[in-house]
Amino acid sequence: MKLQESPHRIHVLSPATVNQIAAGEVVERHASVVKEIVENAIDAGARSIRIEITSASGAIGSIRVTDDGYGMSAADALLAFTPHATSKIATIEDLHTVRTLGFRGEALASIAAVAKVILVSKPRDSGAAAGIRIVIAGGAVQETAEVGAPEGTSVEVGDLFFNTPARKRFQKSLNTEITRIHAIMEGICLAHPGISFRLFHNKAEQLVTDHTSQALDTIARLYGSETANTLIPVESALPFMAISGYISRPSLSRKDTRRIFVAVNGRYVSSILVTNAAKEGYATLLPKDRFPVAFLDLEIDTALVDVNVHPTKKQVRLSREKEIAQAVRDAISTALMIHDLIPDVKKPARLPAQEPTLTGVQETTRSYDLTGPEPTGVSEPTHAGTALSDRRLRQTELVTGLLPVSPAIPPMEVIGQFGGIYILATTGSGELMLIDQHAAHERILYEQVTRRSGAEHRSQELIVPAILHRSPKDAAILRELMPALAEEGVVIEDFGSDAFVVRAIPVVLGKFEGNRIIDDLVSDLVTSEPARTVTDREKITRILACRGAIKAGTVCTQEQCQRIVNQLRFTKNPFTCPHGRPTMIRFSRADLDAMFKRT
Repeated sequence: MKLQESPHRIHVLSPATVNQIAAGEVVERHASVVKEIVENAIDAGARSIRIEITSASGAIGSIRVTDDGYGMSAADALLAFTPHATSKIATIEDLHTVRTLGFRGEALASIAAVAKVILVSKPRDSGAAAGIRIVIAGGAVQETAEVGAPEGTSVEVGDLFFNTPARKRFQKSLNTEITRIHAIMEGICLAHPGISFRLFHNKAEQLVTDHTSQALDTIARLYGSETANTLIPVESALPFMAISGYISRPSLSRKDTRRIFVAVNGRYVSSILVTNAAKEGYATLLPKDRFPVAFLDLEIDTALVDVNVHPTKKQVRLSREKEIAQAVRDAISTALMIHDLIPDVKKPARLPAQEPTLTGVQETTRSYDLTGPEPTGVSEPTHAGTALSDRRLRQTELVTGLLPVSPAIPPMEVIGQFGGIYILATTGSGELMLIDQHAAHERILYEQVTRRSGAEHRSQELIVPAILHRSPKDAAILRELMPALAEEGVVIEDFGSDAFVVRAIPVVLGKFEGNRIIDDLVSDLVTSEPARTVTDREKITRILACRGAIKAGTVCTQEQCQRIVNQLRFTKNPFTCPHGRPTMIRFSRADLDAMFKRT
């Protein structure tokens, strides 16, 4: 009796099946086709590249990419559709020095396996009278012929996934697919400003850049001259890498990282390492939930870059990660600190999410309780709050406080206070400055705490220790934070079941005003959301600065307001509080004239 053959017997897949599986790794959607073919055109030395998308009935019908690159002979054009055929590398050693965008030799073969492809190519400066035209469908060559053609290459891809209907069903809406193509092209354009790109959808021009030696020109083309004119250049060089590009001022930020563009050796990539480092370079200039706009070009020793870690080459692996991340952080921090970062009233603090008001001033999301009588002018109070403010201001004038630095903002003369929140001041050049007194004093305290050396006295012992009771969950978190708290002057000890005794508080908090401030401090620590890039010590320092600073709503004398402004001038970063909120906004005389329609 003949045994039944096992259904699990090992066998070799057919070439067609292998190609379709490979296509699944390389060709995810229409944007993948655009990326692969455009990158081939760049590698072919193209100086201008044209992308034409056609669609009908809510779906993309065809993609055509035309370039003026080197072109191909008839033999090379046919060979280009063979799996693992490439002109980019010859041996395994070449992977360590590869500078081209493509090298695997999979793209054209993978695309042709799941689509209908027409390629027309003619070598540059060959003197040939005609080029080659090749038609392939589902990986099979349908036609080859000589045709009249310009120098360069044109690749038209139609009916994508015609032979893999399951994958075709998973494609998104037309708008989504077009948006993804735009996103891919934006990154490629930014990484290659020396190439002219034109993108069309149903013959309507969607994107255009010019051949230029200045990346800023390409940024202006894509995002407008208003954005480009506000950017700050970044330049840095190390023995193993160079960093160049542009970053936004803190007044221009986003709620996501989609405007942080990173190119490594001319390859537009997604890099969590570099993206996080870019955010960290802003330190306290941005809130934890806001991200900068950045266009960064990294030239790194090819021996430190592994580009062979992802089928579509979206990601690269970097050696010496810590040094690269630190270099990015330092380059951005240095660039920011040498520029005036005070936001003008006409420039929104964030990318606009709504129409501007008639005055041109953006509404803010921050609100205060201003109940009570409206202030009629500058007041000179003499109540207990003034004495507390005086103690806190003296604290930030101690010899252990700020180091002398060259002021980053001009001298200002205080002319009043509004609502116990904002200080009004003028500069020698006639500008009106609105200063958030809490944010300003918070910045002063923060820098005072962070600049102290570990040997300096940070604590003041309490005559009567304070007892705290926390929930089991909070108690567990607090026990983990106790060593870091002690470094900053908050001495807390276990006192039995979920109870703690506070024996000392930081000097920066001034006179001990009761258990509430300690309880609030601990509550802030155990309930604040963890930040991936902020250490426990940094979190504690920020909270101490916030709790010790003069509060919004505190009415100060004009002399006290002047002391806040003077102290702020001598901080290293006077532009934001430790949480990234602006400390001041500037109104020029022209701004005010325009608001009152005097121009």
